[in-house]
Parts: sequence; structure tokens; C-alpha cells
Amino acid sequence: MVPKLHAVSTGKQPLEQLLKIIRDIEPYVGAIHIREKERTARELEVLIGDLKKEVPASKLIVNDRVDVAFAAQVKGVHLAYHSLSAQGVKAHFQQLIVGKSVHSVKEAKEAEQSGVDYVIYGHIYPSQSKLGQTPRGLEQLKQVVDSVQIPVIAIGGVMPCNVREVLSTGAHGVAVMAGVFKDENPLQAAKEYGEQLRKWSDTYGGTL
Repeated sequence: MVPKLHAVSTGKQPLEQLLKIIRDIEPYVGAIHIREKERTARELEVLIGDLKKEVPASKLIVNDRVDVAFAAQVKGVHLAYHSLSAQGVKAHFQQLIVGKSVHSVKEAKEAEQSGVDYVIYGHIYPSQSKLGQTPRGLEQLKQVVDSVQIPVIAIGGVMPCNVREVLSTGAHGVAVMAGVFKDENPLQAAKEYGEQLRKWSDTYGGTL
């Protein structure tokens, strides 16, 4: 099952801070993406090993590094445009849930045809990580949702106050980076996102 609340690391925080945030927020999120582009495979292995002492491996998703995800025996891997093909990953690493980042209806359809389990689409609202770039908005999000049968996770500027309008498009859930990892109180932020998703799930069904 694809979780509804995804917390994505920024790749810009010291290791100890990153570990503390993830440990704190884990009970309130469905999936934690280890998105640490500058870290080596060995560094990621050590990081995930430390996390697995307190965080369920079933909540951990590694971005891009299929080798690390497989070796560390976590829930899944999330692919980017430059990553290995989804077909190849699904064929050889059947135990991994596989997601992919997409930016259009065309890319979403191609990802679905390649066999991915979910897509992350964005950015929906103005975002700290996409300064100066025009957000794609709710209408385009709905077009992507309507174009595929697999879960679509919305990312980019999603705040607790707009979670409900994002989900009203039919999106399966939301992914958050700065909204949790750069917040002054990541734990409280994760709780707030989780509460909004819980209210929606209580009304319409589903799990975080």
C-alpha cells in the first residue's frame, strides 16, 4: 500500500540533525524518503542502519539509489528522470515498492506503463526549492490524477492549510520537504500534516 504522507529529506542537514528529525516524526508519517544526493552509498548505508534501530524499515524509501535500497532492505526506491528504468528495477528488485517523479500527464502515463507503484507530481504551489518557477497548480494536478490509475502524490508548497484542497483533486496523498525538515519544529509540523490527512481519511477512508 502506498502511504498518504511522505516526508522527504532535503539533503542539506547535518547527519545528527537529520537522524533526530526522522526519529521524531516517524510515528506521524507514512513514508520517509532518504533524499541525500551528496552522500556516498556507504554513508547512506550507515545512515539507514542507524535509522533502522528505531525506525521501521517499512517506512523508508531511498531516492535514486536502487543498490542502497536493496542492500539496506527498506520499503522502496524513488526514481528521478536520470535514474535506472522502472522496468529494470521492477524486474530485478521485486520486493521494492517503486515510485517516480513526474511533471506532466505524459510523464505520468509513461511511468504507469513502466510499472511504477506511484508517482510524485509537482510542484503544486510556490515552493522554497523551486524559487522563480511557476507552480503547476491544482488544475494540472487533477489532470494527472485523472490520467492514471496508480496513486499520485502531490509535492511542492503543500502546507497543512491546503492539504484538503490538494486531496480534493483525487490525489492519493502529499509529499513534504521544507514544510517538515526545515520547520522550526519538525515534530509539530509532521503532526499537523498528519492531522489534516487523518481528518480526510476518517471521512473518505484510507491510511496514512
